[in-house]
Formats: sequence, structure tokens, C-alpha cells
Amino acid sequence: MSVPERFSPGTFSPEPAQAPASTALPADTLILDGPDSVTALGGPAGLLTALQRVLDRPGPAVVVATSGSTGRPKRTVLSTESLRASADATAEHTGGPGQWLLCLPSHYVAGVQVLVRSALADTEPVIMTGDHFTVERFVAAGSQLTHPTRYVSLVPTQLQRLMSAATENATDQAVAQALRSFTAILLGGSAASPALLEQARELGARVVTTYGMSETAGGCVYDGAPLPGVRVHLEQGDQSEPGRIWLGGDVVTDGYLDDPDQTARHVFTDGDGTRWYRTDDLGELATDGSSKVLRVISRADDVIVTGGVKVSAGVVRTVLVKDPRVQDAVVVALPDEVWGQRIVALVVPRTAGDGQALERELSTAVRDAAGAAAVPKDWRTRHEIPLLATGKPDLAAVRSLFA
Repeated sequence: MSVPERFSPGTFSPEPAQAPASTALPADTLILDGPDSVTALGGPAGLLTALQRVLDRPGPAVVVATSGSTGRPKRTVLSTESLRASADATAEHTGGPGQWLLCLPSHYVAGVQVLVRSALADTEPVIMTGDHFTVERFVAAGSQLTHPTRYVSLVPTQLQRLMSAATENATDQAVAQALRSFTAILLGGSAASPALLEQARELGARVVTTYGMSETAGGCVYDGAPLPGVRVHLEQGDQSEPGRIWLGGDVVTDGYLDDPDQTARHVFTDGDGTRWYRTDDLGELATDGSSKVLRVISRADDVIVTGGVKVSAGVVRTVLVKDPRVQDAVVVALPDEVWGQRIVALVVPRTAGDGQALERELSTAVRDAAGAAAVPKDWRTRHEIPLLATGKPDLAAVRSLFA
């Protein structure tokens, strides 16, 4: 399949899928509904052994919970076929099978896929010890890798901590050398700022940005390009506006366990048997040289109506993180008696400085790019963004900072 064929133009009419039922799951299906479920298996090493067994048979293999960053977590059923399709496509894109470092919670899909890729490559993953991520643990774990082809999956906050350590103590090359040692560093879970990506590449780290979710067995669009076997469709009413992203292929989930309503809303099958996942994200196709790439703009449900004007929180965040003084930012809405909804922004400055001057200049940048209504009415600065275990912003915690 050539790259252009992976983007599906025009219209199509897939039919809703049927929700998988608990009664239909094989007895050895792995139900990963939290960290305790992995502990019960003997930790990540025990989960790896269990995955090696279920990957040898067809059908439902794993049930993983979505992150719940925007609502109630859903239980996503992933088949052996989906897990294998994702792992095989990743290996084909990044440089072949290799050895993996696990730095992410193994009850979420990104951690599961590190173990699946290891199982299929017949390599022993290195599991970072400890109950939370630290730079020292990352460097120590990375030094245990022995295969010449090495991979790791990180979220942007983890990479930011590593980059800060590498640049703040330039005389200690351990962090920089560890980052450079990987054949590819897969970066996903949330959007990374352009400044972070540029900083990592200047250091010599081979970063691959990934887009996907639990429902697609993890990342399935790398650096804007669908992986082999993956298709992208944009559902657009107005061709000049971003469209809702659909992702298709063998990587797509069978549906949500015992949840026919959510399955019917999000999981579909078209006439040629391709499974599709209707995401809650908006995107556009951009041109990168001679190729098309998918650019994710925002969530479909992140539209804020303030004073009768519709504003995309994702667009505002994009403006903020383009400023080289901003390490990261989150934009949310709060109820407001006057405006209906009030836009607020949490900003992580790259260095300490004049916060009021930064706020004024960021306000001007947002006004110029998105209009006066898009300018946040309240600002907070912190040294880091509150996160869920998946590495995604904890939006409820962010809102509480403005209470």
C-alpha cells in the first residue's frame, strides 16, 4: 500500500460494530483494569509471560482501560490480530525488531505494547524499577540494554525531564548518551511542544512522534504518516475546516467490553471488512515535502463557547507552546456567569522570569492568531503539568488550580 492510499478521500459508509461481551471472551483473556491486575500476574515480567501465551492463539487477547482523561474510562478489547498488526508495523517503520526499555505503566496500552513487541521479537525487555520515573532510573535501566537495536516509549513529560537533565549538567554526558543510544524513541500520550522536539533532535536523540490510542492498539500514525496497514479518513463537512479523524486497519479494537452504545458510536466495519475507529479528535492533511501527513489539531469536544464565540482550546495551546519561553501549557474552560465559559491557561515556563510580561506577550500572540475571545482570562504558572498515570494532562486537577 503506497502512502497516498493510506489517506482515504471522499465519503464512505461503514456500519457500527457489535460490542464484545464478557461471556464471549476466552478464559485466558488478560483483563488489565489497573496496576493491581498486573501485580496479580507477577508484575510486568509476569504479564510478559501471559502475553506470550495469548499471542499464540487468535481472538480477544487483552482488555485495557482507556486513560479516562476526558471522562469515564472504557474497557477496550484488543485481539491478538490487533496487537500483532501494531507491533509488526512499528518494527517495519522503526528499523526492525529490537530490545525495549519499559518506562510506562504496563496496564495501559503503551506499556502493554512494549511487552508485546518484546514477545514477538523474542527479546528480553528491560523493566525500569521503582514506582515512578526518574532520570537516574532511566539511565541505569538503559545501560542494561544489550541488543544493538534499542527502543523506548516515553511521554513528553518524561522526555522533558531527561532533556532538562542533559542540558543543565552538560559536563555529565550520561543522560545525553543514554538518549542517543536508542534506535528510536517513541513519543506519545499527549502533544509535545515544538521546542521540546527541536531540543531533543539537536541533542541527537531520534524521536518519533506517535498518534493513536487504546482503541488502535497504541500509536498507529508516526510522524504524521500512517503505519503500514493503517488508513486515515477525515470526516469533513466544510473542506476548509479540520475534520474528525477516523483510523482504520487491523490495529483497531473489536469494541468496548459490554458497552454496545459506546461501541456503536466509535467502532465500525466497512464493506471490504476494514475496521474503523471514529476518534474524538480533529485533524487536517498537510504537505511535508512530497508527502501528505496528518496534523492533529484538537479534540472535537474541546470547543469552548465564551461570550457566544466558539474557541478551540487546542488552537490556543498551540499558540502558547510555540513561544520558546513556554515548555508546556494546558488550556481549559471554567463555568462563568458572565461569559458562559471562561478560558484559563496553565503555563510551564522554561525558565523563571517576569511572569506578568510573559502573560501579556502570550495574550497578544493568542489575540493575533485566534482573536480576542480566545485570550485566556486567567493564568497560572507551575513547574509542571498535573498528569494522569498515562502521562496525559489531568484536566480535573488543572481546573482545580483555578478554583
